[in-house]
Amino acid sequence: MEIKKYLSVFGTFILAVTFSFAQKNKYKIIDANATVETKALYYNLNKLSEKFILFGHQHATEYGHGWQGDADRSDVKSVTGSHPAVIGVDFSGLSGRPESSIAKEKAALQKNIADTYNRGGITTVSWHFNNPVSEPNFYWKDSTTAPAVKNIIPDGSHHQKYKAILATIADLAKSTKGKDGKLVPMIFRPYHEFDGYWFWWGKPYCSVEEFKNLWQFTVTYLRDSLGVHNFIYAFSPDNTFGTEAEFLERYPGNDFVDMVGMDNYKDFGRYGKYNLDSGMLKLKIVSNFAKKAGKLAAFTETGLESIPNTTWWTETLLKSLQKQKLKLTYVLVWRNDVTSPTHYYAPFPGHISEKDFIKFYNNRYTLFENDLKNIYKTK
Repeated sequence: MEIKKYLSVFGTFILAVTFSFAQKNKYKIIDANATVETKALYYNLNKLSEKFILFGHQHATEYGHGWQGDADRSDVKSVTGSHPAVIGVDFSGLSGRPESSIAKEKAALQKNIADTYNRGGITTVSWHFNNPVSEPNFYWKDSTTAPAVKNIIPDGSHHQKYKAILATIADLAKSTKGKDGKLVPMIFRPYHEFDGYWFWWGKPYCSVEEFKNLWQFTVTYLRDSLGVHNFIYAFSPDNTFGTEAEFLERYPGNDFVDMVGMDNYKDFGRYGKYNLDSGMLKLKIVSNFAKKAGKLAAFTETGLESIPNTTWWTETLLKSLQKQKLKLTYVLVWRNDVTSPTHYYAPFPGHISEKDFIKFYNNRYTLFENDLKNIYKTK
């Protein structure tokens, strides 16, 4: 644990000087009216990514392998003594269900997000929301799902319904505060894996221009019309690209994106198959574009289900991340299901990869929640 104590002290120094440096470079958040804390998070993530990478886990503090709803608990903390630096939540429950259910979900989300902020951690938000045009499901089903993107953008048949959904999100964003009274910054990652075929917003179900229109409207409506100023907007396809041009095929433009990323399970051991060279090529494309465009970059989703590889953390993930000079803010693994004996992506006490994960945790390159100091401060 001595290594981590050193990093905490070093991290405090980095964060104390970050803001003045960041103001002088090309990295700039797209919301000129972003809150002080949101700007600080953006700039501090940028600076930290020069030497470190933050570790994230989806739904880490909401539930885990065999438990749910326990206070101040995560499987990662049970193994290492620290929560992940980045904790993923989902806005899926804020639409497509009864108002009473939405209200309950909103309250639970606000508590989770505020608790993470109060501890000094970071929240990233995915959005598996139900198709607002057809049956309530975020997956595409050929027999029943109706095209939605063209119908929820301006002049579409369900545009007003989409605006109402965004208003619910804005209400949550503008009322989620920490114990210091400040609005909590969030990394908002809508329409992820849009280059795939499994979600209703996927590539086969809307044109390039329709998708760009949807993204641009979403950002401008939340920011400029609804007054949300505590979002960092993240753009993250799946891993179907092999060139920068393919990566940018549906990119909505630099004025609408703060962070770029990639979701990639396939190249990192899914179904026992590894293609690390391919995975690293794609991460390099993401990192290089971010540097060129003045954006943050992240490995927004990855992981190995059940983690049957006892050294996956250090021999696969860590070595891959350190192999090239990547500039990535965080890497996030997917959730640990409450009841499934196999659907989990982070270790828990007694798991066969637990010892290797502790090595991953102790590496100077990786940062967890306990290592973050003043992440929302400018000096």
